Amino acid sequence: MTKIGRTLPPASVSCGWRDLWFGMAGAFSPDQALRARINELRREFDVGHVFPVSSGTAALTLTLSALASLSDRTEVVMPAYTCFSVPAAVVHAGLRPVLCDIVDSTFDFDHAQLPHVLTTRTLCVIAHHLFGIPSNIERTRAICRERGIFLIEDAAQAMGACHGGRALGTQGDVGIFSFGRGKNITCGSGGLILTSSDRIAQAIGERYQRVPPPRCRELVEEFVSIVLMMVFVRPWLYWIPAALPFLRLGTTVFPREVKIGRLSGFKAGTLKNWRSRLTESNHARSRAADDLRRRVPAGLSAPSSHPLLRLPLLTNGANEKERLYCESKRRGLGLSPAYPTALDQIPRIRVVLEGRQYPAATRVASQLLTLPTHRWLREKDKRAIEALCRDSLGNRIPDPGSRIPGPDGAL
Repeated sequence: MTKIGRTLPPASVSCGWRDLWFGMAGAFSPDQALRARINELRREFDVGHVFPVSSGTAALTLTLSALASLSDRTEVVMPAYTCFSVPAAVVHAGLRPVLCDIVDSTFDFDHAQLPHVLTTRTLCVIAHHLFGIPSNIERTRAICRERGIFLIEDAAQAMGACHGGRALGTQGDVGIFSFGRGKNITCGSGGLILTSSDRIAQAIGERYQRVPPPRCRELVEEFVSIVLMMVFVRPWLYWIPAALPFLRLGTTVFPREVKIGRLSGFKAGTLKNWRSRLTESNHARSRAADDLRRRVPAGLSAPSSHPLLRLPLLTNGANEKERLYCESKRRGLGLSPAYPTALDQIPRIRVVLEGRQYPAATRVASQLLTLPTHRWLREKDKRAIEALCRDSLGNRIPDPGSRIPGPDGAL
């Protein structure tokens, strides 16, 4: 049952009317708006080549097609628990997905297993920073380099975050970002490819030149979509779309097709103030994630003061997860189950896996809930989430008097 009244969205990011005005200006001078964003992003991330496209999935699909043109290898290794769009991009690029099990405290590869998954047919490895939690890219990169395997860094949920003094998304051969709804920064939808490899950039560029610009009808749809998002993402209105079952908000499906297009001038214009918006968004997420982790220990191996797109919480099992989720919906607290299964349970993927099993990924899928960390989260919401988790998780939550105070002394 969905609550009527103030309801937190599971994920959200700010996009204001001023940004919409800049988007309209970009629609009238698309080449100028796109060039400006490309140059800004190239300087900010200190990379040689930037390709803005219509979605993060489009960015990954285009990248995989380009890498496939540079090798006769056909297998792509990825974590067994990740966004369904990742294997969809692999399939739509004409390549074979191969899974490696994960470590449930970081969602990173189980590095004891990863070397045994790689073969002479492995084209590339896709390492992700799920929910913004940094993966061990250095270790993955070392394994890939000694075997001549490309490394794609999926930073779709980690734009603007750094780890070890380096921006996430810039440590692999190619980095992928997303501007989708609920990401660190949004223009409604969109994606980005970054690379400093001239060879890879040339292969991507050859395909990028053939990608069509958006049509007029698509620009109108983009405008309407982002206006609706800006209005109804607010907690006092979000209950309206959340109550409409045909919208299927929060439902994860395996994409049957991947549409590849260029980022429109409208969306490029909407991103004019992307640096300040991203900084503000990530600062809010860092503070909220740290606060919630003190109130509801999640058992994660993630740095403190680090922007998490959503805060993962592993429950004791599927029944507890379902109980928490249903009660959260009733109270409008924005808890979300994330991805419903490990990738091996997707029919389109299962047929190529030869019956292999991935116990950690399966366990995570059955137990994982995520908590909102976006700017709409208030102190009252945090207390309600803590109370909900205390009611359901019992003695797993420490007494309030034992909580560690924040850097300003506040709880």
